[in-house]
Amino acid sequence: MKHQATPYFTFNGNAGEALDYYKQIFHGEVINLQTFGEADFETPEEMDQRVMHAQFKKDALFFMVSDSFTDQNVKTGSNIALVLECESTDEIQTYYDRLKNDGNVLMELQDTFWGATYAKVKDPYGITWDLNYTKEQ
Repeated sequence: MKHQATPYFTFNGNAGEALDYYKQIFHGEVINLQTFGEADFETPEEMDQRVMHAQFKKDALFFMVSDSFTDQNVKTGSNIALVLECESTDEIQTYYDRLKNDGNVLMELQDTFWGATYAKVKDPYGITWDLNYTKEQ
């Protein structure tokens, strides 16, 4: 793996507001913000201004955020996933296979429009793992 697991927070439509709050608290910066409306796939119009993905950084503090894509109510405590940045297709496949064996696949391992191979799996203990391998350009 490239580095330590990265926290990923999910919000009910107020990720932008939360990012503004974290900027005030930590004096950090929001980087790589993309809305659902800017994504390269169909989304309902009411999702256009919601945050699909953003990163927050202040020195060594780093985390990612998004708004929930569905109408599901995100519950505090279940709104956090850990992102593993893998270093190869073999590595991401290995972790995916191991996690899905006893876990619940939330998103199949697949190539994405953002240039990565990605999967989301909830393990038997309720921890959600986002597996990501960014392909070389």
